[in-house]
Amino acid sequence: MNRKIPEHTLNDGLKVPAIGLGTYSLKGEEGVKAMAAAMDAGYRLIDSAFNYENEGAVGKAVQRSSVPREELLICSKLPGRRHAYKEALATIEESLYRAGLDYYDLYLIHWPNPKTDRYVEAWQAMIEARKRGYIRSIGVSNFLPEHLERLIQETGVTPSMNQVELHPFFDQSEQRRKHGELGIVTESWSPLGRGNDIVEHEKIVRIGQAHGKTGAQVILRWHTQLGAIPIPKSGSLQHQQANLDIFDFELSAEEMDVISSFSREDGRLWGQDPGEYEEF
Repeated sequence: MNRKIPEHTLNDGLKVPAIGLGTYSLKGEEGVKAMAAAMDAGYRLIDSAFNYENEGAVGKAVQRSSVPREELLICSKLPGRRHAYKEALATIEESLYRAGLDYYDLYLIHWPNPKTDRYVEAWQAMIEARKRGYIRSIGVSNFLPEHLERLIQETGVTPSMNQVELHPFFDQSEQRRKHGELGIVTESWSPLGRGNDIVEHEKIVRIGQAHGKTGAQVILRWHTQLGAIPIPKSGSLQHQQANLDIFDFELSAEEMDVISSFSREDGRLWGQDPGEYEEF
């Protein structure tokens, strides 16, 4: 199926598709097959992380896919235990070696780890890595507005993207507003509210029926209309293809409001508050 996927232009000029593939837990030969199939099916943005322990599988999938490397956007993330400047640079190099890649298109600081308080140092290492050609675009993940502002104030460099927990239970309206002010693109992890039955809720199903779509497709479309980039994870080619098939319909303002009405202040599914949580 030939799909035309819209793009976002990041603040550094990099063009990124409006949907990507999450790869958390996709490992080994099975993971390689699933990711290569996804690339062949139309995915161009592939999200990984040092701590997912699958950067090698991602690199192998890049080699096996029929898609030229220059058409793919491969992302990985710096772990919390490697925020020190020299360790961060060495870790980025190791990420490249693991994947067998010459560069990453996107690289993010996975969590700010504010108690450890070395994320500015890590960001300085990311800036240097970009200068060295290791990374095309640098961003962050799970950063609160105060963390973003501090990075900008202390380095003068604004992240191109912030990947945050975002799903109907937690729509991140204030966070997204701040991203808009700063010129940062929002990316959604766990976009379908992993481990919950939101895709089967009668209100969601009813909206889907009105458009001839599944509940999952409705929610992914909601993300794109919010201006966020969802990165649903799936090892199933059928689900991968269905997740891409969301750009031929549009949700009404009323339907968007119905989906957003599930959001609540304490909607984080695992209680991982970036103001407190430390990831290593």
